[in-house]
Amino acid sequence: MYDSIRGTKDILPEESKKWEFLERTIREVARLYNVQEIRIPTFERTELFYKSTGEDTDIVQKEMYTFTDKGGRSLTLKPEGTPGVVRAFLQYSLHKKRPFHKLFYIERMFRQERPQKGRYREFYQFGVEIIGSASPLVDVELISMVMNILERLGIKGTYVRVNSLGCDKCRPDYRKALKEYLKGKLPLLCENCRRRYETNPLRILDCKVDAEKLTDAPRMIDFLCDECKEHHRIVIDTLKSLNIPFKEDSTLVRGLDYYTRTVFEFIHPSLGAQDSIGGGGRYDTLIKSMGGPDIPAAGFAMGMERMLLAMGDREIEEEKPVVFFVALGDDAKRLSFNLLEGMRKAGVKADMDYIGRSMKAQMREANRLGAVFTYIIGEDEIKKGIGILKNMDTGEQMNVPMDVEEIKRRIS
Repeated sequence: MYDSIRGTKDILPEESKKWEFLERTIREVARLYNVQEIRIPTFERTELFYKSTGEDTDIVQKEMYTFTDKGGRSLTLKPEGTPGVVRAFLQYSLHKKRPFHKLFYIERMFRQERPQKGRYREFYQFGVEIIGSASPLVDVELISMVMNILERLGIKGTYVRVNSLGCDKCRPDYRKALKEYLKGKLPLLCENCRRRYETNPLRILDCKVDAEKLTDAPRMIDFLCDECKEHHRIVIDTLKSLNIPFKEDSTLVRGLDYYTRTVFEFIHPSLGAQDSIGGGGRYDTLIKSMGGPDIPAAGFAMGMERMLLAMGDREIEEEKPVVFFVALGDDAKRLSFNLLEGMRKAGVKADMDYIGRSMKAQMREANRLGAVFTYIIGEDEIKKGIGILKNMDTGEQMNVPMDVEEIKRRIS
């Protein structure tokens, strides 16, 4: 007997009801926001993630599943969605078809990190990328879309952490001030932070080990240029006008190198230490850095397993069979099967027994499934060409000809 690989998870029928509800809710809200679906491959060239996600990120340094194929190419199972979406955007020259795109994906991702509650090595992400606008209202629309989805899922108490990372004009001054501040603290910091001091000092603010040692660090918000200040002001004012709960957090940098200006993270406090269920931000320079034109963009990704955790034990109402056919004898089974298929083609959810149970056991199965009606066929019913339609709630029975349209009319 074989078990599943550590860090992976089977989604059994009982749980898949919640997944279906989650995915349906995402698609319904995406339609309201006029966001179109894109589907990207499971693996990409490894250099795509080095170029986009960043060589110094934890994802690239520690977590990617990378292998060499028979052609000698280094390939990687996708650890996040944005690089693949941007690659597809450029490969198919979508910017030449129209200047503005809203895209979403629901995809499997792969990261070799320590499995824990709500975190797996194979996991699902829902993400949105809005490409072609530098407007701060796009940033807020992304946040609003997530909050709308969470509300429909019954997830209450979530708030948004928000920060600005500035742009290429104002970030160098902040980087200089941050390095000066960190210089005297280096001996006290962890190995990762000491390495990042030269490569990407902003990422030190994201360190979970040394966070309490950096509470008085310079804030990017104090170094923003006039354009970035105005962008951030509009984001904050619009969040307030929409009554979206948020907290400004100068330590929020997110774990990816491509972010500019707005970054945000969705926090659900009831999840404990691992309270983030997703996040994102603006990446105005990423497309250009990947060889494309200078096109601004913003996006987010949500961990779907963590969204399900935040939903808790919410019961999802499952669509019950309308008719369960109770067949007694081989002839009755064949006749029931033909009627069953006819009902399905007519758009009625229906089922029957396939393992030769007694009439009493078949009725119990119909009850277990929550069927609204049973349609009973035995030898006597076959002779008459009339089955017995029983309302499972009221117990009322009526004789109904063995005809799909007639059965459908009686249950309507």
